[in-house]
Amino acid sequence: MTGFTRPLPDAARPGGEAALPGGDPALPGLGALAVILARAGELPPDAAEVVTEAAGHLLVVGDGAAAAAAVAAATRVWWCDTGPGLRPGRLASQLGPVVAHISLLVLPGTADGRDLAPRLAAVLGRPLLAHACRAAATAIGVRAELCRLDDRIAVPVEVDGPAVVTLAPGTGTLPAPRCPAAITPITLPGPAGDVADVTVLEVLDPDPSTMDLAEAPLVFSGGAGLAAGLDGPAARATFGVLAAVAAAVGASAGATRVATDAGWIGHDRQIGTTGVAIRPHLYVAFGVSGATQHTAGLGTPGHVVSVNLDPHCPMTAMSSLGIVADARGTLTELADRLGVDVPAEVRDAR
Repeated sequence: MTGFTRPLPDAARPGGEAALPGGDPALPGLGALAVILARAGELPPDAAEVVTEAAGHLLVVGDGAAAAAAVAAATRVWWCDTGPGLRPGRLASQLGPVVAHISLLVLPGTADGRDLAPRLAAVLGRPLLAHACRAAATAIGVRAELCRLDDRIAVPVEVDGPAVVTLAPGTGTLPAPRCPAAITPITLPGPAGDVADVTVLEVLDPDPSTMDLAEAPLVFSGGAGLAAGLDGPAARATFGVLAAVAAAVGASAGATRVATDAGWIGHDRQIGTTGVAIRPHLYVAFGVSGATQHTAGLGTPGHVVSVNLDPHCPMTAMSSLGIVADARGTLTELADRLGVDVPAEVRDAR
């Protein structure tokens, strides 16, 4: 695969570094850079993996960029607060002159990253290598491995020239905990001419029941033990209660492969090597035994709570808090306390 180029603004032409307004060099001497959008001062869950692929160099943009930059796991951080919401066309136009001299630009494979990456690649005239699990700058371009077939295979790709890469969630390498060695504010130039773009009317908080599970900070998950002894309709109703209880506390509902294959909950809620890779602050497992293919998709959650009758199951062994109790009974009691309706077929099954 061969790269391609297009004319760039004077500040970004080969032979000179990108320049900030006023003529100061921006992001000098970098071979790779992570570009990540902050939301309300927080970075997405897989930010550390993206920074690692970019050799520890990070540019934070978005709402609350300064606060996000202060806690980023990176060796060098630049930030620019571009306000709430994402206008990918405008932001790509502003970033273009500043990052044009950097061979490898890595963005997270989140909704925001997937919106910004193709626009940035188009502005820079570069190929986009989407959903990669590895990426590195070489002497003549960029080498990457692209995750395909539900992340079951990695396809090696090499381009002769610079590239923009999005990193598949949960596939990168986590760095050792660290604080930035240097944090530098920058000012992005204005967009070049009229840019066709979205108009942000309002920024709404994500709905936990529909948000991307990979980005959910709180996850309530159910396994085979939650529906033990139930027929199909009753099992589906039980997982409906799980989703309602999760929503009541601002969490997202997840499940094991056994539950999704049985049709008790949608496949988009499946967590594990054949589902979604997550990294929540809190993970609560109801009736989840902790099979390897499931726990491999948990990343490094801040806290794990396991509700299971088996005190020796792997999920309880890895938990911060293990509750030895009936998962369905515990969920029903929690629903009652939160005012969540529990169908008779679930309550009577206790």
